[in-house]
Amino acid sequence: MNQILVTGATGFIGYEVVRQLCERGLRPRLLVRRPLRAAMLNGFRAQLVQGDLERAPSLVRAVEGVDTIIHLGARAIFEEYALVQPTIVGGSIALMAAAIAAGVKHFVFSISLLVYDNQKGPIDAVTATNPKSGYGRAKLETERALSELAERAGITFAAIRLPHVYGGRDLMFEQVRHGRVFFPGNGRNLFAHLHVQDAARILLAVAEKRWSGSQPVADDLAANWNEFFGEIRKYYPRFRQIGVPRHLASLGTHLLTPFRRLRGVPSVYTPEAVARWNLSLPVTPGLLWNELDLKPTYPTIYQGIPAALDECISFRWIHPIADKKA
Repeated sequence: MNQILVTGATGFIGYEVVRQLCERGLRPRLLVRRPLRAAMLNGFRAQLVQGDLERAPSLVRAVEGVDTIIHLGARAIFEEYALVQPTIVGGSIALMAAAIAAGVKHFVFSISLLVYDNQKGPIDAVTATNPKSGYGRAKLETERALSELAERAGITFAAIRLPHVYGGRDLMFEQVRHGRVFFPGNGRNLFAHLHVQDAARILLAVAEKRWSGSQPVADDLAANWNEFFGEIRKYYPRFRQIGVPRHLASLGTHLLTPFRRLRGVPSVYTPEAVARWNLSLPVTPGLLWNELDLKPTYPTIYQGIPAALDECISFRWIHPIADKKA
């Protein structure tokens, strides 16, 4: 890869993408919106550029001389469409427009399994999309818009539909460190997972090999949430999974939403988050991995969760949602 731009570099997945790029000896360019969060990138040999997806002129400098973009930046919480649309849809389209003008060759966009509705069987490459959440709707709308723009401009475009991505710097594991996670539902729904190191590996492989298309990806074994949290408890007995009936969680988050809006502070406790936790979204093993001739480093949660807990010991992480600094 030549010059590469990463958006969302101070976020959970973006940080790992940057780490792996620098580990390869590359010097990526990183779009940073909140300067105070850029301090966490000081250990990397990277070029930082001030910019904002909602300020299109600021993107011109960011994409100048860039060959490849890995786009991870946006409002990354499960909220209603009106709140996520400006960065996910508008910001991504503005970034693609700047990329086309600058002669960028390849654009990798990270999206979500929330472009699908509840599934009876594993998702594969031909499973129909049917988002029920505002977040999923915004991601799918953006994927389609970017794909069309890229095709017209002759840019190679890839949309990678990620599952639940976890790791020691994840917001969930921030709660695990405190000894408890509140779960809205019975935890028996099957969900696809992927360790953050493997999520970054797949995004970098897609960029490096100029893979194009849209594809879901996950590790080799879907697991329900009770199995996921049970594996955490095996290594960290202090941990507690506190179940809340789905209807009560949904009612509570609906009642809290007006107060959250008044405060103007993003929250992970939203009605859409409750619905997301309770979807059944397994993924067919090997999708995309086989095409790229790769295998996950952590093929299941039974290898990945111990590694995530080890990372919890080594790092003190502040997730963007929990970071109250400007």
